[in-house]
Amino acid sequence: MKTKVCICGGGNLATVCAGFLAAQETVAVSLLTRKPQAWVSEVEVIDPDGRCFRSQLQRISDRPEDVVPQADLVLLCLPGFGIEPTLMAIKPYLSSTTAVGSVVSSTGFFFFAHKHLPAQQPLFGFQRVPFIARTEVYGHRAHLLGYKKELSVAFENDSAGYSILENLFRTPIRRLNNFYEASLTNSNPILHTGRLFTLWHDWNGEAIATPIRFYEEWTDEASACILAMDDELMSLTRKLGIDEQAVPSLLTYYESTDAPSLTHKIRSIAAFQGILAPMCQTSAGYVPDFNSRYFIEDFPFGLRFIRQLLHEHELPCPHVDEVYAWGMQKVRS
Repeated sequence: MKTKVCICGGGNLATVCAGFLAAQETVAVSLLTRKPQAWVSEVEVIDPDGRCFRSQLQRISDRPEDVVPQADLVLLCLPGFGIEPTLMAIKPYLSSTTAVGSVVSSTGFFFFAHKHLPAQQPLFGFQRVPFIARTEVYGHRAHLLGYKKELSVAFENDSAGYSILENLFRTPIRRLNNFYEASLTNSNPILHTGRLFTLWHDWNGEAIATPIRFYEEWTDEASACILAMDDELMSLTRKLGIDEQAVPSLLTYYESTDAPSLTHKIRSIAAFQGILAPMCQTSAGYVPDFNSRYFIEDFPFGLRFIRQLLHEHELPCPHVDEVYAWGMQKVRS
């Protein structure tokens, strides 16, 4: 009997997950996407070894009632702003045993699921994405750029989800102690927001001639900012009793000792080379793009929940407050 999976989304990870999972004989994959007409029923996923998975999707629709009721497992491959409305849309069609999860949990998945889904709904959330993915042709072909040696996942009300996920992703899974360990991260919600703040909190509106390299031109000011924010996050993880290995400090994660050594480390990471800061080209030059995913994702659906919990637990967080207030003003303007 096949495991029936419904993928929600249409971007890089949705394409790679759909193609990778559907390539297995024991898995049937359907897709919930806003653009079903842009998809073909047989998608191609090419992995780092040159293997091509040609996978047949069972059904592609923009209507939850077409693809959700039959699913054993629903996997959200969505940006932060897509999670809450999608959970609300699929809720009427979920059975009490359908496991609902997200490929990444740092943009509010568990918080939104607790708000909108029944208390006993099986949930799971990846701490970090299971694959590095890039779409070549939307709805047709994508590249799986890297496998992970291990996947860290939080489960709630789990019955068979753990073993199902290991089989689906063909990767050992480390079960996290609680949803906080998957939801709280100092990756994008702190790394991105702190860097953006130090780049443009005093921007005077003038354009520049060339775009800024986000990581290669990293500064000690940015390092000092994110370390101060990270100290506040670490006070929260200690308060919540989170395992330090599950959510390590930025200095630990990047094997650094202070702001200058962190700057050197970030500038030297090969995978970060060539990534530009979010900017728009105008007739006068380059200006910040306040509508980029860096802003509309990492402030309202990343840093938001760290700040929310810090306030709930009455922990001081002046640096997180300052960066969040600035970023949200840019997002709303």
